[in-house]
Amino acid sequence: MKKHKFVHVLIFYIIFLWIGSGVKYSFSQVKNTINISQDDPILAALDSLNMLTLFEKGYAKIKYPINFKYHFSIDSVPKYDDMVYEARLARLDALSPFDLQYNIYVQGYIDMYTLRRRELVSRVMALSQLYFPMFEQILDKYNLPLELKYLAICESALNPLAKSKSAAMGLWQFMYPTGKMFGLNVSSYIDERCDPYKSTIAACEYFKYLFQLFGDWQLVLAAYNGGPGTVSKAIRRSGGKKTFWEIRPFLPKETQGYVPAFIAVNYVMNYTSEHNFRSAIPKKTFLEVDTIRIIKQLSFDRIAFLLNISEDELRYLNPIYRKGVIPVSPEDPSFLTLPSNKIALFMNNENLIYNYPKQEISSSNNLNVRKETKIHIVKKGEGLISIAKKYGCTVSDIKTWNVITANTINPGRKLNIYFDQKNSENTEITEGSNKKAISSKTIISNIIANKGKQTNNFKYYTIKKGDSLYKIAQKHNTTIDEIKQLNKLGVNYNLLPGKQIIVAAF
Repeated sequence: MKKHKFVHVLIFYIIFLWIGSGVKYSFSQVKNTINISQDDPILAALDSLNMLTLFEKGYAKIKYPINFKYHFSIDSVPKYDDMVYEARLARLDALSPFDLQYNIYVQGYIDMYTLRRRELVSRVMALSQLYFPMFEQILDKYNLPLELKYLAICESALNPLAKSKSAAMGLWQFMYPTGKMFGLNVSSYIDERCDPYKSTIAACEYFKYLFQLFGDWQLVLAAYNGGPGTVSKAIRRSGGKKTFWEIRPFLPKETQGYVPAFIAVNYVMNYTSEHNFRSAIPKKTFLEVDTIRIIKQLSFDRIAFLLNISEDELRYLNPIYRKGVIPVSPEDPSFLTLPSNKIALFMNNENLIYNYPKQEISSSNNLNVRKETKIHIVKKGEGLISIAKKYGCTVSDIKTWNVITANTINPGRKLNIYFDQKNSENTEITEGSNKKAISSKTIISNIIANKGKQTNNFKYYTIKKGDSLYKIAQKHNTTIDEIKQLNKLGVNYNLLPGKQIIVAAF
């Protein structure tokens, strides 16, 4: 009898615990059951940054600047109570036309960004310094909420070369038909869905169109992801409900997570310091790039060869060009985006860049290159600008190599200076004991722009009586075509004794 009584008491106790756990099931316990699928497109876009070659050279191998606001240790990963997240989002919501409410779905994405993908968020912060000023200008022009700039993080993690499994492309992830609808052209050579400026304009026009349809910004976000037809069907299936959270159960799984992800990105990008995020050093910011119109077809290898810039950086700054070739047509002008410090060099040597012999470029691509490092100790009176000039690099390069955020530098500091040294096809210019790696193609550009000056690679030769291009070429170990190119000699050239021409000095 006692045995049966004990069994009954045990069963009653288990039932009591089960019911009690159901009554006391807290918000934090529910929150822990929200798992982001590894196939989530938001995650896929963020992870695409791992494949961006530019990061390997400019971001991933450097330390991040210190977060001075909260004095967190470098490895600290702050986490807060639900009430803190809710209060912070409420402050953002008060100033936004979006309904930035807090719930378990939003918290799931906040955890993804602040806990599991921290390094990639640091890279997104760096990329935002290149793209956000442009986004804000265009959004303001269209009188659209500036918070829409965060949507590009959800779509592509600010990777202009991002491509989804469904073949959506670019920062704003346009599908081919939608891109065509809003004026984005795609051909064998160009894909305007990947052009940061043109695709942002198309995205703004699409936002305005969707807002006219639904009149609610949360539904605009859902329609941007799933399509306006999908949202309209969900509204009908919900019995005519008109808010995202009411129609959410009737939307596809991917679209169900899209608005929570957008809210989470708004939160994370506004509270980076509170979560101890350190932005990676941006390779280029918005003010460090500029564009120039191209009047004749050019290839990236030609531009890289003559301007001493990597093809990877050209592809990153010009993702519109699919095959590394800039086509030119009278109907649609083509533009090239370059670092600002390369614009004047391009303009001063435009004719040379368009007409430089292709075979010279091809042969240079076979050269063996090795990276060398020099330690420079800052002397009294030196600044970043003078040091950059001394080594033929940019101030931005020195800042990136040495994780410098200020514009001043203290005497005695040791700086890492990197340069490429090539085989005998390239000549090093020596300044005392300091090596300065300048490629022969850059010197070609500089000597045309600064006529009369002499370098170690090229010199001025005074024509003598009886000279011919053949004799001069043989004497200086160069070719007739190269002499013609350097001196812009046409078919009816005349070698007048006493006249100076440029020749190679290898």
